[in-house]
Amino acid sequence: MDDVTIARAIHIVAVIHWMGGVAFVTLVVLPAVGCAVDSAKRLELFEAIEGRFSAQAKVSVPVAGLSGAWIAERLEVWGRFLDPAAWWLGAMALVWLLFMAILFVIEPFVLRESFRRRALADAASALRLVQRAHWALLAAGTIAAAGGVLGAHGFLG
Repeated sequence: MDDVTIARAIHIVAVIHWMGGVAFVTLVVLPAVGCAVDSAKRLELFEAIEGRFSAQAKVSVPVAGLSGAWIAERLEVWGRFLDPAAWWLGAMALVWLLFMAILFVIEPFVLRESFRRRALADAASALRLVQRAHWALLAAGTIAAAGGVLGAHGFLG
């Protein structure tokens, strides 16, 4: 099962990069951008930083999903996703699906232009909305990650 150990290491590194980036954007970037004096600079700064992270997340999020699927397949645990006691497996999968949807569908095809229009009209309001969304995503990811670690080590049933 060396391949499972390697897949688990890849999975954990991908999740650390992905969720660490979400934490950094939520806890550091957005508050700093909110302090920028000029509204146009707020939008420009946010888009520059978030765009760089988004490009990286478009690698780490799929890698996390693929490595997680590899682990589930090799350990033959797909059936556990339906077990309420293994809620953490479903939580990890749902958070992953949410981020995949945001990165590859919602943000590029739905949110990008509407956010830009809103930010140009009222940058402070747009950034508050983004901050709240990031807090919710960070909370969901943190709960799923903690549940995954605890569940994988038998602490959750």
